[in-house]
Amino acid sequence: MSSNTSRREFLSNGLSAGLALPVLGATSAMALEPQSAKPAAPAKLDYRILGRTGLKVTTVGMGCMITSDPSVITRAADMGVNYFDTARGYQQGNNERMVAAALGARRKQVIISTKSHAPNKEELHKHLETSLRELNTDYIDIWYLHGKGSPDEIADDLIEVQQKAKQQGKIRFTGVSTHSGQQNLLPWMAKKGVFDVVLTGYNFTMGDDMDKAIETAAHAGLGVVAMKVMAGGTRRMKPDDPAYKKLTQEGAMLAALKWVIKKPNIATTIPSITDMDQLDENLKAMAVPFSAGDEKILSAHLESIRPLYCRMCGECDGACQKGLPVADMLRFLTYADGYGQFALGRERFLELSAEHKAVRCGDCAECTVKCPHGVHVQNRMARAQELFA
Repeated sequence: MSSNTSRREFLSNGLSAGLALPVLGATSAMALEPQSAKPAAPAKLDYRILGRTGLKVTTVGMGCMITSDPSVITRAADMGVNYFDTARGYQQGNNERMVAAALGARRKQVIISTKSHAPNKEELHKHLETSLRELNTDYIDIWYLHGKGSPDEIADDLIEVQQKAKQQGKIRFTGVSTHSGQQNLLPWMAKKGVFDVVLTGYNFTMGDDMDKAIETAAHAGLGVVAMKVMAGGTRRMKPDDPAYKKLTQEGAMLAALKWVIKKPNIATTIPSITDMDQLDENLKAMAVPFSAGDEKILSAHLESIRPLYCRMCGECDGACQKGLPVADMLRFLTYADGYGQFALGRERFLELSAEHKAVRCGDCAECTVKCPHGVHVQNRMARAQELFA
């Protein structure tokens, strides 16, 4: 690893396009060659600046959370994708190591973000050191406090760890990731002034309040990265409705991605990509603009997923008579039903308290949670319990 002096020199030399970075510890010997014979054809790339960071990022990045084939990551980098997102806890702590091996000597051409769900400063510091080691690098481009839903969850001592790491050159930029409560959290982050990037759930199902929150963040200089852009996936969802299957086959996922990147305040996106076909499809979003046909597809798709997909709007917070974290549990179910990642959904479910894991929604005579967007909450919660408990 480089010394602290070299880290400081690196930071003081400016960020320019965010790509001219020093060669780090990751070696080409670690990189796994693509296992597919499919060559890495050049893609039409679109770039934006990630807020005050000055980093120049492709508008379609790559979420590596559920990627199991490192050759997909390698091929994405070969095709010009330059933003890759992972986290300390993904794939039981193994995802960062795979990302490092897949990118290998390409480290100097890419931007890597990782995240920590650590609840206190001591564990947060340990997570940073582990992430640096697993990613085989001496700095992380963007380091997020992970999965925060309100300002109350972001303690001053966590911010202190981030700021110290930035001063030491171990990270370049600080951020927060959020699955819910964005309408309140983003304006707070903008006013707080200590963060550089926000990673937020955002897709075509969300309303004007979310657009306003993102605009506030972007105007304050925060770089905005969008996740959950496919509104629950559905590549692997197999409802019996033939029209639903037809919608998925005819490009609802691509239309959803195009919808997000047409928004000027979104710098980049991190759709999950598990195979070469998904990679090729997602990269089309940078080459083909959003159209009236895409709008029609999404309108029909929204009606199909309305009973299933939680928009993480926060309206149901505290509404369950048993105290269940409804939005979180519906998100865990999306991992299984939407992404085909049963193990991930069950892993998250088992992190709930023993009291919450023991609840069965079928035992309630009437559900006290009424979703304003039409999600069949009791049915979906019961399915989560049936799958994971």
